[in-house]
Amino acid sequence: MSKRTETPAQISSTPDKQVSVRETFGLNSDMTVAAFSERSEHVPDLDPAYRFDHDTTLAILAGFSHNRRVMVQGYHGTGKSTHIEQVAARLNWPCLRINLDSHISRIDLIGKDAIVLRDGQQVTEFREGLLPWALQHPVALVFDEYDAGRPDVMFVIQRVLEVDGKLTLLDQNKIIRPHPAFRLFATTNTIGLGDTTGLYHGTQQINQGQMDRWNIVATLNYLKHDAETNIVLAKVKGYGTAEGKKIISAMVDVADLTRAGFMAGDISTVMSPRTVISWADNNQIFKDLGYSFRVTFLNKCDETERPVIAEYYQRCFGEDIAGAAVEAVA
Repeated sequence: MSKRTETPAQISSTPDKQVSVRETFGLNSDMTVAAFSERSEHVPDLDPAYRFDHDTTLAILAGFSHNRRVMVQGYHGTGKSTHIEQVAARLNWPCLRINLDSHISRIDLIGKDAIVLRDGQQVTEFREGLLPWALQHPVALVFDEYDAGRPDVMFVIQRVLEVDGKLTLLDQNKIIRPHPAFRLFATTNTIGLGDTTGLYHGTQQINQGQMDRWNIVATLNYLKHDAETNIVLAKVKGYGTAEGKKIISAMVDVADLTRAGFMAGDISTVMSPRTVISWADNNQIFKDLGYSFRVTFLNKCDETERPVIAEYYQRCFGEDIAGAAVEAVA
């Protein structure tokens, strides 16, 4: 943690300017939001081609501007975490993500005693975890896969969900008060009721007392076809011709079919916009749409599902790659 404890001195203590939501995010709103003038090393990289979803962006901006606890819910691959990061990038707001998988424990969040050398002597001292560090600094903390968190971790988080929520470190007899520019977000596949679809094993119900502490819950769905096509065209140069645009549109059609199949329970792997961009990039390398599709996406899928996905490809491109649907990654 030594590196992290050195960086806060480089971060402005509070936002020092206002930015226009209309100009910065392209939304039809007269709202302004607080931002930092200077970037620090914890500010996410800015993606100039990123397209913002109107409702989700307004919810996230309310979290930054008014210190609301915001949860973004949706299927995986919709770009929930990226959405928060790209808002933070344009506000120059430091942002940290923690994936609440089964390996993250209470000790990882809070901290633990560690043996260190001091003046040639071994001594025991407490090393803060990410939660108390973030709580004390101007940082937006994002809990990914929030509905997969362990019960002991969830009860720790519940303490800081209140806007003025203080964190008590019992082992240190210390109470940590949140920094005025500390913000808290979460992304989740479900809405705290557990997995009723069978698509997200490992998720669980969230204590309703905790759910009530999330001030805003936004739902982010997959992009509309034309919007996603424009994003891919902006990201991958070389498809600016009429034929190139037709190819990208068909790629997005394939992605849409995988998402419909995923939501219907027909397949367990879904194409995200990032996957489509990778496919377009790889096609420029291999000059073969079918082969590029296989190495980008098809070979990642369960073998029993590959014929179904190959059929999606055939519908959109009129080319049969079913015979290659069982190929393994070279």
